[in-house]
Amino acid sequence: MEWEAVIGLEIHAQLATKSKIFSGAGTAFGADPNTQACAVDLALPGTLPVFNGEALQMAVKFGLAIDAEIGRRSVFDRKNYFYPDLPKGYQTSQLFYPIVGPGHIDIELADGRHKRIGVTRAHLEEDAGKSVHDLFPNMSGIDLNRAGTPLLEIVSEPDMRSAEEAVAYVKKIHAIVTTLGICDGDMSQGSFRCDCNVSVRPKGQEEFGTRTESKNINSFRFIEKAIKGEIARQIDLIEDGGRVEQATRLYDADKDETRSMRSKEEANDYRYFPCPDLLPIVIDEDYIEAVRKTLPELPDARHARFMEQYGLSDYDAGVLSAYRDLADYFETVVKAADDPKLAANWVMGELSKFLNSNNLGISNSPISAGDLGGLLHRIKDDTISGKIAKQVFEAMWNGEGSADEVIEAKGLKQVTDSGAIEGMIDEVIAKATPQVEQYKAAEPDKRGKMLGFFMGQVMKASQGKANPGQVNQILKKKLDALCD
Repeated sequence: MEWEAVIGLEIHAQLATKSKIFSGAGTAFGADPNTQACAVDLALPGTLPVFNGEALQMAVKFGLAIDAEIGRRSVFDRKNYFYPDLPKGYQTSQLFYPIVGPGHIDIELADGRHKRIGVTRAHLEEDAGKSVHDLFPNMSGIDLNRAGTPLLEIVSEPDMRSAEEAVAYVKKIHAIVTTLGICDGDMSQGSFRCDCNVSVRPKGQEEFGTRTESKNINSFRFIEKAIKGEIARQIDLIEDGGRVEQATRLYDADKDETRSMRSKEEANDYRYFPCPDLLPIVIDEDYIEAVRKTLPELPDARHARFMEQYGLSDYDAGVLSAYRDLADYFETVVKAADDPKLAANWVMGELSKFLNSNNLGISNSPISAGDLGGLLHRIKDDTISGKIAKQVFEAMWNGEGSADEVIEAKGLKQVTDSGAIEGMIDEVIAKATPQVEQYKAAEPDKRGKMLGFFMGQVMKASQGKANPGQVNQILKKKLDALCD
């Protein structure tokens, strides 16, 4: 039987406010345990929440960015459950009247296909604290620094049919929230994480199968692996005569498998009811329009502009426009080098290779965009060749100075003197009698392929410093003259 997966995602994005959603406690990551939890976060008797207006503005920004309905009236509800890192015994969330209603985003897949994914809703809520199980023997610790940190939970429609589509959707949401500046997107710190709802059904069947939810996955690679593994697990289970149980599961990256945590709760298990301590939030068109005016250029618009303004291919523009930091870096390189295609090739090529091998983001690059642009200028004005530029780049990466400083210190300036190049070519031709005879004996239309040997010998003799264009031109002229 041919099976089809049905996937819906719930993304939790921690909002980049300086204080928590209902208190004045700080939200900085990495503070000592329980040093950023005030009386409100600890749920001490007599404390009352005060809503953080900045969180509202960030949520509306996101809603406008995905062309969603904005709730003119949104209401906070209490989601009741008991867990050690939830001091109040409930989480303040939004169920019935969220701040962001239906919207959508468009994703592009590796084969060039585009697909629209529906966003059901995005609602504001507070994060829970954190249970720590590895610091004390036979005991768990509770860190409430995270308790009350504002979250935007973004819930998709079950429109995805593969792990590839799911990852593309998560990456697009990640690009949007980081471009908007409402979330730092750091998955390693848990400020952007994903719950994956997965079910399978026979291809062509309208009815959904029983779904499971894999919780709190914090990397794109793990999202893909968890979904693929869960799809395979469910298909094997059904084909062996079993039945999928609705459950919450945990993805174990070390074992590359999901395992059951508990049976899946329904909304009525949480006994939702409107929070009596918080008034409904009511906004008008003037508020929404004021927020709209603060929106930056979004990834899709930037993608289109890069193609039109810089003449980039659809692929190159898509890569370079996806994230704001990368797009800003690229545009600075373009301004410094005055060559969009050369800038794109180096940012996506050599720079990305070094960043990836050192596990660094673009914002942590040891080579500034201006300095990379300076290096590319030296390729354009024939000071160095593209091959030597890679040596210069590596030296710049290692902190040995700017492009000009490295070129001067290492004596890498390209040889462009025609007389010097002719001398090297004459010497190579004189020492390569068999190859010269083969060149002369070859058909004219096949001689071009034979130039490679001579080019290599000349570049070797010049220690890679001879201008390749000049070498090719002079070499061909001299060899062809021997054939007359």
